[in-house]
Amino acid sequence: MPGTKKPVSVLVVIHDPSLNILLLERAAHPGYWQSVTGSQEADENLPTTAMREVAEETGIMCAPDDLRDWRMTNRFEIFAEWRDRYPAGVTHNTEHIFSLCVPENTTVRTNPDEHRAWRWLPWHEAATACFSWTNRDAIMMLGRAAN
Repeated sequence: MPGTKKPVSVLVVIHDPSLNILLLERAAHPGYWQSVTGSQEADENLPTTAMREVAEETGIMCAPDDLRDWRMTNRFEIFAEWRDRYPAGVTHNTEHIFSLCVPENTTVRTNPDEHRAWRWLPWHEAATACFSWTNRDAIMMLGRAAN
């Protein structure tokens, strides 16, 4: 039976003022490091999706004004192993990019069902550690814009 997940998601690159990037390791895929990601639910607007996903995945609470909407999207093929979560025939996702600057040493609280570990890395190391090309590219853009 096909799923009902919307093929619209957010990527939220969380960083501190020194451009250390928060990465999360997926519980189901050890070694897969990423920023906060998640699908839009029901009638949520994209900033609401981003705030919800940040809170669910990291325990960090933020307001809409805390987020920077890059007004940039990526379209990519959904991994075959995850396609059953989406309606029949859906093969691609549209991802909207946001960033969130938090104070250094911000406390992170992950859900062990979703992520097994977290770490802060300098932006260039974080980009290299990401398994997702969209995540890597967003971190590289953030780092280059600051330098």
